[in-house]
Amino acid sequence: MKVVILAGGFGTRLAEETVGIPKPLIAIGEYPILWHIMKTFSHYGFHEFVICLGYKGYKIKEYFANYFLYHSDVTFDFSQADGETVYHSKNAEPWKVTLVDTGLNTQTGGRIKRIRPYLDDEPFFLTYGDTVADVNIKELLKQHQVSKLIGTVTAVQPPGKWGALRLGSKSEVIKFEEKPAGDGGWINGGYFVLKQDIFKYLDKGDATVWEREPLEKLANDKQLNAYHHRGFWQPMDTLRNKRELEGLWSSPNPPWKIW
Repeated sequence: MKVVILAGGFGTRLAEETVGIPKPLIAIGEYPILWHIMKTFSHYGFHEFVICLGYKGYKIKEYFANYFLYHSDVTFDFSQADGETVYHSKNAEPWKVTLVDTGLNTQTGGRIKRIRPYLDDEPFFLTYGDTVADVNIKELLKQHQVSKLIGTVTAVQPPGKWGALRLGSKSEVIKFEEKPAGDGGWINGGYFVLKQDIFKYLDKGDATVWEREPLEKLANDKQLNAYHHRGFWQPMDTLRNKRELEGLWSSPNPPWKIW
């Protein structure tokens, strides 16, 4: 199965970082967040990726074109007539990566429709290029297969924006909870499994917004299953999110590092 990653947005809420690079290349530690996402899928044995490019997509092409250069020791031998480059201790991944220019202003659903020629006639994963999680990809796929529905979405409960006080009957503070789960509602966590039938729902071309009509119609048709993920999940929407993820990555056990 292939993994489709949406990586074409402008990343306007992270303008401090996305002036020169697309959002999926923003580094968490020494690696782009895109790399972290791909490592998660690769851990479960899914190594083929189709990445939907848009804003500064050439930068992502350059990253993969120079992958060995970025992740290996290297010797440049200029004493040779035509020069020679020797890579040492190559940190290779078992990845096959297809990079597709899906348009600068194309909406998310339109990007998915554009990459159809690069998919096989089998279900595929879909996710965003700015969110890390410890989703059990094998369990997600298993539930999708059991459901026999067109799509499965990972449902998550994001943490609250602020810490919360747990109070006793006399208003005494019993416990302070650091960013507990929100109001109990489940939201789209961005890790999907989709059958090829999904392309019937992407009928407005580049203007199709995946999160609106296609998902709403799937739900109305009772063709959308939910996989409940109660573990770690964090999008990188703001500079504050980036700093939080960097802090977690530098800790002894980053919560999404399952590989």
